[in-house]
Amino acid sequence: MVSLPKITFFGAFCAIFASTAASRVLELSDRFMDIHKEGQWLVMMYAPWCAHCKRLEPIWGHVAQHLHATSIRVGRIDCTRFTNVARAFKINGFPTILFFKGDQEFVYNGDRTKDEIVRFALRLSGPPVQEITRTQSFEAIKKAQDVYFLYIGERTGHLWETYNKVADTFQPHAFFYQSYTNVAGKHAPSENTPAVFVYKENSHYHFTGEDRNDREALNDSMYKWVNAERFPTFPKVTRGNINQLFLTNKNLVLAVVEENQLEEIQPDMIEFRDMVQAVIMKKRDKYHDHFQFGWIANPDLANSIAMMIVPLPSLIVINTTTSHHYIPEDEPRKLTPHAIELFLEQIYNESAPTYGGNGWLVRMYRSWFEFRTTLSEMWKGNPILTMVLFGLPFGFLLLICYSICCADILDADDDEEEESSHMKKD
Repeated sequence: MVSLPKITFFGAFCAIFASTAASRVLELSDRFMDIHKEGQWLVMMYAPWCAHCKRLEPIWGHVAQHLHATSIRVGRIDCTRFTNVARAFKINGFPTILFFKGDQEFVYNGDRTKDEIVRFALRLSGPPVQEITRTQSFEAIKKAQDVYFLYIGERTGHLWETYNKVADTFQPHAFFYQSYTNVAGKHAPSENTPAVFVYKENSHYHFTGEDRNDREALNDSMYKWVNAERFPTFPKVTRGNINQLFLTNKNLVLAVVEENQLEEIQPDMIEFRDMVQAVIMKKRDKYHDHFQFGWIANPDLANSIAMMIVPLPSLIVINTTTSHHYIPEDEPRKLTPHAIELFLEQIYNESAPTYGGNGWLVRMYRSWFEFRTTLSEMWKGNPILTMVLFGLPFGFLLLICYSICCADILDADDDEEEESSHMKKD
């Protein structure tokens, strides 16, 4: 009798919180076309029938709740009602997340989680490079950001101009800061300034770059450096970020494991993942320039890449330039750090056998593999619905073919009857 009010109160609190979070989302109409350049907007373009939109809806409410105290207004637009909005912003799929800031418009292509969407909005809400004037701010930034870039020095010169330009390009994907030697102190030790660092895994890595008097070479080298360093050393790879990882033009080394719905991993798979991670952590200087390491918790993504059912755990390496992939000959569970290093050496020396690629035959087979896999999952999940979805169109096709064939046969019979009647008359 005593515990019942507690449960009721807790349930009521959750319901009120969910309602409050959802109420922070502004329901927008076609009038948004007139005001989207005023202030900052984070907007979800959705359709009521879209299953992905329905899954994103509670997350979107939490995003709005988190950003409520900022200058960013969070809204959503039903594109089935306001089709002119969808046409104006060239919406081709649902849900589409857009950030508006004045005349600028940014499309979000990352993971649909609250934290990632919030980071995306916060990055774009400020200037491309944010100034740090207090030493204490570094501790807060390190707790909030896994990776960030830092310029130490005055805002003048070729290095600053290049850094600011590259920051403007990569603002949707990373945080960029600027500070001074007396402010940064131990957080970014440097003998010479100006200097540029990237912070990750509790360490700062220095940008060496090209001759700073050669603007074109400096711009090219910093662009490539930022593009390669904006990821953690061993990130979780998903469908939301794998396309960005492909832009590094490195070989992508992936430990493939499986998570359950609670994001739990079996101990043997954790051990395998940690072993692969240890290779890059211990030999970063050797492999970092040529290999980007990571791990996949969704075997379906790895299966789609390999065009086969990969064993779990497993190791797969993707050439992000040619889309070829490599699989070690040894059984994954028997791999050792030394065996992984030998395998990477073979890939670097181009002596390892390659699979896949971008050829039209490979693309056709990949499409067929994904269709077959999707059909198999649908059949396991709901065989009756699968039969209805695919059986009805197939049945209609057979009926049409049958009608055409029968029509030809009937026409032929009519012609024979007419010929026979003419012969009798003669």
